[in-house]
Amino acid sequence: MAKSTGLLFNPNVYDPRQFDPETRRQLRAVIDWFEGRGKRKLLQDDLDAVWVSDFLDLIKRERIFATFLTPSEYGGDDPNKRWDTSRNAALSEIFGFYGLAYWYAEQVTILGLGPIWQSDNIKAKERAAEQLEAGGVMAFALSEREHGADIYNTDMVLTPGDDDEGVVFRASGEKYYIGNGNVAGMVSVFSRRADVDGADGYVWFVADSTHENYELIGNVVHGQMYVSNFRLNDYPVHEEDILCAGPDAFSVALNTVNVGKFNLCSGSIGMCEHAFYEAITHANNRILYGNPVTDFPHVRASFVEAYARLVAMKLFSDRAIDYFRSASRDDRRYLLFNPVTKSKVTSEGETVVTLLWDILAAKGFEKNTYFCQVARLIGALPRLEGTVHVNVAQILKFMPNYMFNPADYPEIGTRNDPADDVFFWAQGPARGASKVQFADWAPSYEKFLDVPNVARFYEQAGALKELLATAAPDPDQMRDLDFLLVVGHLFTLVVYGQLILEQADLIGLDHELVDQIFDVQIRDFSAHGVALHGKPSSTSAQQEWALSAVRRPVVDADRFDRVWQHVKAYDGAYVMRP
Repeated sequence: MAKSTGLLFNPNVYDPRQFDPETRRQLRAVIDWFEGRGKRKLLQDDLDAVWVSDFLDLIKRERIFATFLTPSEYGGDDPNKRWDTSRNAALSEIFGFYGLAYWYAEQVTILGLGPIWQSDNIKAKERAAEQLEAGGVMAFALSEREHGADIYNTDMVLTPGDDDEGVVFRASGEKYYIGNGNVAGMVSVFSRRADVDGADGYVWFVADSTHENYELIGNVVHGQMYVSNFRLNDYPVHEEDILCAGPDAFSVALNTVNVGKFNLCSGSIGMCEHAFYEAITHANNRILYGNPVTDFPHVRASFVEAYARLVAMKLFSDRAIDYFRSASRDDRRYLLFNPVTKSKVTSEGETVVTLLWDILAAKGFEKNTYFCQVARLIGALPRLEGTVHVNVAQILKFMPNYMFNPADYPEIGTRNDPADDVFFWAQGPARGASKVQFADWAPSYEKFLDVPNVARFYEQAGALKELLATAAPDPDQMRDLDFLLVVGHLFTLVVYGQLILEQADLIGLDHELVDQIFDVQIRDFSAHGVALHGKPSSTSAQQEWALSAVRRPVVDADRFDRVWQHVKAYDGAYVMRP
């Protein structure tokens, strides 16, 4: 299992040699700041719901957001400024490792920047670059209390300007669930014109949270994260504040989500990694009935499964980065992998924490553990930025072409080169998901058919293809989201497995760990198959298929024991200083 070591982020030995020296220095500076504060301070600030102002002081002092979140075009003379998804993901994982509130401050800054960097408003872009350099943060004001993130509806209304001071509109209305809305220098606001109907009336503009017509109503959650509710009262909107309008504004909203919410996966991974270190270090040194807790077979099984799921989360997410960075108008495969990171990876994070919590039991409630914070907040990630069912519904749009209509693409390797991901800001109209094609998924599996559980899961993937060809959902079932979601989960597992295997191949991952990961994949597929069998609208043919697709993983006690020894080696590998 030698090639499996170092798969989890460990602050004690972290040295991301794939990045340039300045990126490594800045990532190390962030880690050292958290480690210097210590666990007691980290946890107390969470318990006291302290706003992350000292963290933002670090961001300003080390120019973290300025360097990581400014496209090179607006980076001035600084050669280190670029939008580089690989290093952004690394930073996001570190933030998640130390606390969701820190990750969230970056996450909503990324979202707030999306409409700005996609716009043609040069002045707004220059302002954003200046504010990032000054240590500022941004906000993304799409959601509303009544409409949620429904882009088709907004009660933020623009009326034509009423004076001669360059005011083209007056904005009035409330926004809800807006992170950083208490301090953001530039708040990207989604609105509609009162004098124009339909999509032609959509407008993105920027507002300043310090303006007298910007009314901060309060924080809608209790915690370090500031998830604001604010109101604009006849807020003056000038020409230089307008980012985009009409159907383009609709596309910008969706494209921002495609770029900005990718980091949900790395935030979840970081949280799970810290929780995993605490859990194995506690359980392996906890004596119960005269033996370490980890001597119990069910405890070992839970740890091995949690580890396999966590490694799979990292493998999929790391490989998805390559597709994001290589995207173009002719290769939009990232549009599938993005909702998989948002729904599947974050849901897996919940599963990992539940497995660990079943081991820790009462210990998982103790306020002097980071685990207590993770257990409370891990469920936010699949829900905070779009529910799982919304993302699975999006995933289903890609299923026909993915399963049946492959296309040829150049081979994509590992993308950790120091390049600016400029396509993110030139994605164009957000439509045509059903037309996106993919390379044939089968060869990724066929490389690993010597791994018993990969071969068995490949049978299940083939069975799904057979279901879609011979007993596909009928028109009524296509309108039954409860039924379709199960099909979506089955399909997601095939996509998930493909990228896991691609990344395992790229890094030379030990095949025994791959085998253990696909032990989980098989059981998950079988569980969804049984769920499909039980759906009220499933046909007799679909029910028959569901039972025939159930498989039992290939059991190998020696393999399990070797993976367990690797898991056990994480005992004490990282313990945060008091």
